[in-house]
Amino acid sequence: MITLAEFKIIAGADNRPPMLEKSMYDSWKSRMELYMGNRENGRMILDSVQNGPLVCPAIVKENGTARKKKYEELLISEKLQAGCDLKDTNIVLQGVPPDVYAIFNHHKVAKEIWDRVKLLMQGTKLSLQERECKLYDEFDKFSFVKGETLYQYYWRFAQLINNMNVINMSMRPVQVNTKFLNSLPLE
Repeated sequence: MITLAEFKIIAGADNRPPMLEKSMYDSWKSRMELYMGNRENGRMILDSVQNGPLVCPAIVKENGTARKKKYEELLISEKLQAGCDLKDTNIVLQGVPPDVYAIFNHHKVAKEIWDRVKLLMQGTKLSLQERECKLYDEFDKFSFVKGETLYQYYWRFAQLINNMNVINMSMRPVQVNTKFLNSLPLE
């Protein structure tokens, strides 16, 4: 039987970031932060992911025009930060699967990519099949709650149908209308 340590060695966990598991975003995020923090200049890499890359300082010429410093003109610490900015983007890109990357491949800065992945993955703790099953179950069990107004009942039902539409679940209008009307109390 392979131990966890042997499995990590086989998978190369020491030299590449963890791959994003779509159903385990929070775990991936914390593992990525640990991975980045463990790299050389890890604090600078994490800072770049959380706060954005170094903005190159401008040089004001004698005639009043301004231009950004060239790489050669940067201070040693600024060059180090610029290198960390490239590393963090590379680390994040290595940790996302190709189908996720395809959604935001026009972003070149790690903070933007990190934020987009967060937006994409928040609330997707269940797989698509699990969400469909859960919503079908909610639809089947949907009923009027005693003391609820007609508006509250309609609002809950509309939210359920909207959640179904978000993941492209299709229900025939007759089914939806029948369920809505049959779940109402007689009075």
